[in-house]
Amino acid sequence: VKVVESGGGLVRPGESLRLSCAAPGFAFSEAIISWYRQVPGQARQWVATIIPGGDTRYTDSVKGRFTLYRDVVTNAAVYLQMDNLKPEDTGVYYCQEYDSTTWGEGTQVTVYL
Repeated sequence: VKVVESGGGLVRPGESLRLSCAAPGFAFSEAIISWYRQVPGQARQWVATIIPGGDTRYTDSVKGRFTLYRDVVTNAAVYLQMDNLKPEDTGVYYCQEYDSTTWGEGTQVTVYL
């Protein structure tokens, strides 16, 4: 599945962003979707996953601050709501469907002091 990530930006600590993961024609309700973060020079790190039925899992550093959910109206996107952002959240964020071997372009999130 070819996904398109969007919604990144340049924010201050404590502010919020909402990232979107979209794939035209793809039914997100049936998919396992994960978000990852990559910082230059480091491996891509898992951030969060949502499974069919809506259950979610988060890496410890974002628990209580990030919320992953589906667009239940259109079933055409998954969103990562990022609240109380911290400088360590900075990176390029990618989403990926579980069975996919390809990556999108990602979206840059920068939290600066």
